Amino acid sequence: MVALPTPPPPTTIQGGTISTLHPDILQTHILTLLDGPTLAATACASSELHALSTEDKLWQKICTSTWPSINDPIVRSIIPTFPSGHRSFFSDSYPLLHHNHHSSSFPTTSTECFVSAVDIYYKNVPIFSKVETTETLSDWFKSSPFRLDLLEPKEFVQTWIQNQPSEKELPVEQLEENITLSWILIDPKGRRAMNLSSERPVSVQRHWLTGEVMVKFSTIMAGDGGEKEYVECGVMVCCGEKEGGEVEVREVSMVMEDMEGKNLTGKDGLVILQEAMERGERRKGRGGKEGKGRYEEFVERKKERKERMKKLEKALDMACIATGIAVFVSFWTFILFR
Repeated sequence: MVALPTPPPPTTIQGGTISTLHPDILQTHILTLLDGPTLAATACASSELHALSTEDKLWQKICTSTWPSINDPIVRSIIPTFPSGHRSFFSDSYPLLHHNHHSSSFPTTSTECFVSAVDIYYKNVPIFSKVETTETLSDWFKSSPFRLDLLEPKEFVQTWIQNQPSEKELPVEQLEENITLSWILIDPKGRRAMNLSSERPVSVQRHWLTGEVMVKFSTIMAGDGGEKEYVECGVMVCCGEKEGGEVEVREVSMVMEDMEGKNLTGKDGLVILQEAMERGERRKGRGGKEGKGRYEEFVERKKERKERMKKLEKALDMACIATGIAVFVSFWTFILFR
């Protein structure tokens, strides 16, 4: 959690102090109208506002209105265990996650499970909310590719989005401009959380065969500094149109890949996620262009790495050919002049 600065002296209002206003007026008619970042800033204005602005009920209202998924009983039972309840949860989950530092010592403890609280919005109105618990101790999880699926095959979620009759297919631009996503990963044991979404899509494409629109969100994290120099945590949302124009959500999944495009195992993914959760920086502001820029930089790094590997393989092939020719010549020279 990002600690709030020490409150300054009492704020004055027209010759008096903020304390001249009744606390009920401030809490009921003013503070309840503020969003999370504004409420956090208000808490720094004075000691009186600090006391009023840290009330858990205020932060609970902000959290539940921002992320409908946390109304789930599982998440509701976890948040009170955070150091400052809903305020801690908000400061962990709202900002964009940045984790660029390659640590030499990774966390040695392992959580028993992760809880995913996922919300998808269209024009800032929720169209999909779900909570999923992932067990992390079994050998099956540790040895399998890291992948979280929120929908079963052939399962879909109906939305209120209606495609225009004049459009033969669901417009890609329509989703790219209006869809946003939040994927909060919660560690109940460590009492921490982080948002693994770029908020806005980094890529939107139509599937060449099915016509479905594939919307990708991505967060780039530091890996182990070796083969996994950087790791992509990618979320794929598949949207399709049924007869009549109604838009459905048909897939919501998360995978973790290294710079060679290989899927991380559950064991490797878990270590990196715990490292990012404990030491990752939470920055003010949201994803937008910044998240897409980090993704494009990651893609460029992957291309450069692939080119280096091709050149290295080519050099090794030439070395092997040269060695083979040298051995061949030496053998026949020995035969001819023995």
